[in-house]
Amino acid sequence: MRKTLLGLLGTAALLLGLAAPALAFEPVNVVHTEKVQAGPYDLTVGFSTWPIKAMQSLDFTFAPEGGVADKKGTLTMLHGEKLVDDEPLARHPRKREVWGLDVRSLPEQGTWTFKFDLDGPAGPATGELKNLQVMDQPGPPMGLSWAISTIPLFGLIAFIVIAWRRTRTP
Repeated sequence: MRKTLLGLLGTAALLLGLAAPALAFEPVNVVHTEKVQAGPYDLTVGFSTWPIKAMQSLDFTFAPEGGVADKKGTLTMLHGEKLVDDEPLARHPRKREVWGLDVRSLPEQGTWTFKFDLDGPAGPATGELKNLQVMDQPGPPMGLSWAISTIPLFGLIAFIVIAWRRTRTP
């Protein structure tokens, strides 16, 4: 009985100890903002990393003046003239008072445009954040990164093969 109780207490302590860091969400740290005028609506676009680099995860926030409660909108992301994404604006999961994209990356370098279609008490409106420059991807090329990251896997396979051959009975 004593061992069972200690086991249950240890399990509960371990469960709560591991869950505590998951509950501590890191706040969104906006380091750069741009202003967008969409008809009668002023919209502040925030970035958690600046300058933006391709394939680098960051948070985007979209804060209309007066809050998001009585407004809805759509974000269209264009790379040059090519449509990349078109989605409704939703509240940021870690900064609930604004719209946003959580841990998102832009896949290609170059010039991007964010187009906002907003609808609120003053009626529908459209605004654009043009000429958003995205720099080249940081670090080594993606293929080289993947090649280097598979080296431990090949080492593990070699280790298993060698161990299997040595422990085999003739």
